[in-house]
Amino acid sequence: MWLRRFAVFILIIVLSSNVFATHNRAGEITYRWISDYTYEATITTYTYTGTTADRCDLMLYWGDGTYSAVSRINGPPGGGCTHFGEVLSNPEYKKNIYIGQHTYAAPYTYVMYFEDPNRNAGVNNIPNSVNVPFYVETMLVINPFIEPNNSPILLNPPIDNACVDHPFIHNPGAFDVDGDSLSYRLINCKGEGGFDIPGYYLPNNISINAITGDLLWDSPNQIGEYNVAILIEEWRMGMKIGSVTRDMQINVVICNNQPPQINDLSDVCIEAGSNLSFTVTATDPDNNPLTMTAFGGPLSITNSPAEFPIVSGPPPLSSQFTWQTNCLHIQKQKYYVSFKASDNGIPIHLFTIKTVGISVIPPSPKNLTAIAVGYSIHLNWDISNCAGPNAVGYKIYRHNGYTGFIPSNCETGVPNYTGYTQIADITNINTTSYIDDNGSAGLLHGVDYCYMVISYYTDGSESYASLEACAELKKDVPIITNISIKNTSKTDGSSYIAWAKPRELDTIQAPGPYKYLISRSFNGLNNYQLIDSVYGLNDTIYNNDTLINTKDSTLFYKIALYNETLGNRFLIGNTDKASSVFINIIPSDNELILTWNEVVPWTNLLYTIYRQNNATFAFDSVGFSTNNTYNDTALVNGSTYCYKIKSQGKYSAAGFVDPIINYSQINCGVPKDTTAPRCPVLTVIPDCAEIENTLIWTNPNYYCSNDVIKYEVWYSPTQTGELSLIYTANSANDTVFVHSNLNSIAGCYTVIAIDSVNNKSLSCTPSCLDIDNCPRYHLPNVFTPDNDGHNDLLIPFPYSFVEKIDLKIFNRWGELVFETQNPDVNWDGKNTYTKMNCSDGVYFYICDVYEIRLAGLKVRQIQGSVHILRK
Repeated sequence: MWLRRFAVFILIIVLSSNVFATHNRAGEITYRWISDYTYEATITTYTYTGTTADRCDLMLYWGDGTYSAVSRINGPPGGGCTHFGEVLSNPEYKKNIYIGQHTYAAPYTYVMYFEDPNRNAGVNNIPNSVNVPFYVETMLVINPFIEPNNSPILLNPPIDNACVDHPFIHNPGAFDVDGDSLSYRLINCKGEGGFDIPGYYLPNNISINAITGDLLWDSPNQIGEYNVAILIEEWRMGMKIGSVTRDMQINVVICNNQPPQINDLSDVCIEAGSNLSFTVTATDPDNNPLTMTAFGGPLSITNSPAEFPIVSGPPPLSSQFTWQTNCLHIQKQKYYVSFKASDNGIPIHLFTIKTVGISVIPPSPKNLTAIAVGYSIHLNWDISNCAGPNAVGYKIYRHNGYTGFIPSNCETGVPNYTGYTQIADITNINTTSYIDDNGSAGLLHGVDYCYMVISYYTDGSESYASLEACAELKKDVPIITNISIKNTSKTDGSSYIAWAKPRELDTIQAPGPYKYLISRSFNGLNNYQLIDSVYGLNDTIYNNDTLINTKDSTLFYKIALYNETLGNRFLIGNTDKASSVFINIIPSDNELILTWNEVVPWTNLLYTIYRQNNATFAFDSVGFSTNNTYNDTALVNGSTYCYKIKSQGKYSAAGFVDPIINYSQINCGVPKDTTAPRCPVLTVIPDCAEIENTLIWTNPNYYCSNDVIKYEVWYSPTQTGELSLIYTANSANDTVFVHSNLNSIAGCYTVIAIDSVNNKSLSCTPSCLDIDNCPRYHLPNVFTPDNDGHNDLLIPFPYSFVEKIDLKIFNRWGELVFETQNPDVNWDGKNTYTKMNCSDGVYFYICDVYEIRLAGLKVRQIQGSVHILRK
């Protein structure tokens, strides 16, 4: 620290014959990458033109323990400097630019800064501001695992004044050439050494938009100068990679006119390659002449920049923003453009700023086609119109059935709500084809497979989605439609199987005759057993699978079609495997939880739940579900309830029975109370004097249970000890217990509720308390051992929870005169070793107190003095 202060002092002596306040209005440090670990840093300051404390050079600290003087490089000669700086449109202020280069030794996070004494006097929210340095810093992260970073540049000079009782707005106009995400927040202004300025405060009603950077003060109510600091942070792929701080001053004055107004402007999205054009119009309530300007990223880029002519004149005043976008403008983050309308009012020019976010979106892939080939679908599309250096590749999405999705103006990628699922990621932008074979498992017949494709880019940008392209496999094999349980039994069960015949069979290659082979499995694996066969293409229903166990197992079926031409028998194709709907039942308290599963190539859309009427034995509908679960509630524990499920579904391709209806087996269950009661809410009230704890807990029957009948109280004297049962309350309304005869009130308790079927609360969190709120062991500082029966012994103040002590008392020469392990002490003022009265005066003690605490026996040391006084 002393080295930095010394360097600043020497710099000031060299650069100026007198030390004056710098009158810094604002300042920040930005940087750009040059090569390897070499960076160019730019200090930009805004100062009052008339100040005598002008700086030809500033000292820049690079954050690696080194520093160097950087020279001002803008403006004509003046003030004894090679460059005097640039006087701005508001002649009160000038802009100063200082540039230097530095090479760092290694990757690291560096904080570069400059500190300039002093600020101007009279800043309202900085006490004694004339003696507080002006300090700003910037974070540079050199990370070998990410591309080199350039800091954002701040395009909007902070030279506008504020008016009392009028909103003040400022936007730094931060533009990141790397397309990194920026966020904004207000921080305390910094002073010497980069520490918060003591006594600094942020004015009331001032805030900043974390996304756009619009700083709003609504509205200043007192004239004077105020300083605020804006921290602009850079983010890349969710990781912070740098920051820039702007410290700026706001001068508040009294005004007698109204600020201009700009018409409402909304954020826009534009496809790369398209021309964006819109009109910005400003008006003024006082009809003062206006000047309209703009600043922001699109106006600052070198490749096809946007245009916004500066215009001046009477209101209403309009100018046209135009931007011919191209593929190099694509980035995930929005570009921001701020439009500023200023009047020529007196004593200051009032202004208004409106900020617009512009998203440049990659164009969608064009001419997507989908063609079925065997058990796969081949996709092809045109190469992206923006297949430049930042383009990575394509993402492929699939959905069963056409959705008609058309993205809205700012909707990129394929949204989750479409139901589409990503199936592939192609990491070469020049690859424009893909074969979907369902991960080599083959696609399913009867499904209308639809696809969309998007392109994506290195920063995570995604294009608009392509139009949907759909295809279905050729219907040249049988397609299964029904597996329904007709009778539920362990030994006499039966099922109904049906399928659709192939409608696009190549009868020249397979002239027939034809035979279907029907196979069954009880687990869906490869152990299918042939159970029967039927002849002819049109015989597509099978009812003869009987005398099977349909109660305990899911039934899987598969149909194979064979060409039976004499001398030319061969397999034409198989159906996809399909199963029956199989119900499982989980009992709970006064309810049964039904879950079911099935493996089918079609999509089941609705399930109807039937429960058997115990009086009529008919199955009545009790509910519906669109997923594979249903809770049947308000049942009677101990009673038997039987169920079956009807599924309704369809193939997404046309030409099949619709709806496809199948029934599950019948399954029965008995509800029973297996649900543990909620843990009671426990309150422990200690009594330090009586050394006892009163436990009070809630009755769960009042809010979540209905059959709690008793409680167990568990206790441990330490936090890590094992809890043990200390009390059982045999009534649900017995919710108070006094735990007495304790060595310490420290301990942990839990109360477990028990219901009528002996379910117990689970994982109840113990309530623990320690001795900290009870009187602690301590000694008086005087006693009078003169044998008058009053205060003759040194004894502690009332105490508890102390097992022993280790007390040593010394005279002023450090000689031990008394020691004991008795917590009651009872020292009569005699020297333990000489048996003589100790002389009147001050004695010093050290005492280790062994306290019975929640963590066990712990030692607390106390030190002090005691005064012996005799008459």
